[in-house]
Amino acid sequence: MHPKITLEQWRALVAVVDAGGYAQAAQSLHKSQSAVTYAVQKLEAVLGIAVFEVQGRKAVLTTAGRQLYQQARTLLEEAVGLEQVADALAQGWEAQIRIAAEVIFPTWLLLSAMDLFARDSPSTRIELTESVMGGTSEALLTGQVDLAVAPVVPPGFHGNVLMQMRVLPVAHPDHPLHRLSRPLRLSDLRQHRHIVVRDTGSTRETTALTIEAKQRWTVSNMATSIHALCQGYGFAWMVEDKIHKELRSGQLKPLPLDGQERVVTMYLIVAQPQRCGRGVKRFAELLREHVGQACELVRA
Repeated sequence: MHPKITLEQWRALVAVVDAGGYAQAAQSLHKSQSAVTYAVQKLEAVLGIAVFEVQGRKAVLTTAGRQLYQQARTLLEEAVGLEQVADALAQGWEAQIRIAAEVIFPTWLLLSAMDLFARDSPSTRIELTESVMGGTSEALLTGQVDLAVAPVVPPGFHGNVLMQMRVLPVAHPDHPLHRLSRPLRLSDLRQHRHIVVRDTGSTRETTALTIEAKQRWTVSNMATSIHALCQGYGFAWMVEDKIHKELRSGQLKPLPLDGQERVVTMYLIVAQPQRCGRGVKRFAELLREHVGQACELVRA
């Protein structure tokens, strides 16, 4: 397809509207007024549509003109955006970065790092997959992501320690396990419903954060599991960062399970460190720095 109208003609139309007249548009475009007038008239002639109509001494947009003006603005913005993408590619920034992050990883840290990255490369799109257990490893092994944040480094990959997180067994304060009023054993937990977030991998993996309880509810996202816990429907091991509000408000309470507070180490894994582009390297650097700063604040 070959467009009948050039970008310059659309730019002339938009400039006339935005600047408030042909003379002002000519000044903003650094063209003669006659050139701007001709561009708009040519556009109208080719399309067979009146874009402006004279009302008194002023030319105003027709109904069709208003619609064309809005579309023309979008077209010009997209053209500029395309040039920015090309410029970013020329500088080594990827058009898109694909990330898989374990759902237990602090979302606020990840989003903050993404925002920092966007300041360096606003044209790079980020595709984030929040995965669970085997889903993160699978995304790396099948080449679906450029980098990942996970508690396990799959065979053939190298991971750098990103941070450690406390994992607590918790339940609602009125849950029967809390009413036992004594240190708990794993055998006590097995008599009650365990709330688990489903593994997103195609091959389900076992995890140290589950036990063989008589009852189990498996849900598909972290928010549902937290809601179920707050309603008193069961118990679960939860990363402290994910439930800090519920712990502070008293909706959830750590179970007195001796020696069962656990620590999970999260790793930053770049899928192809020798072949990755500037964007992947920069995002990995920003995430490490941001997480390091956050951990320092917590220790302080």
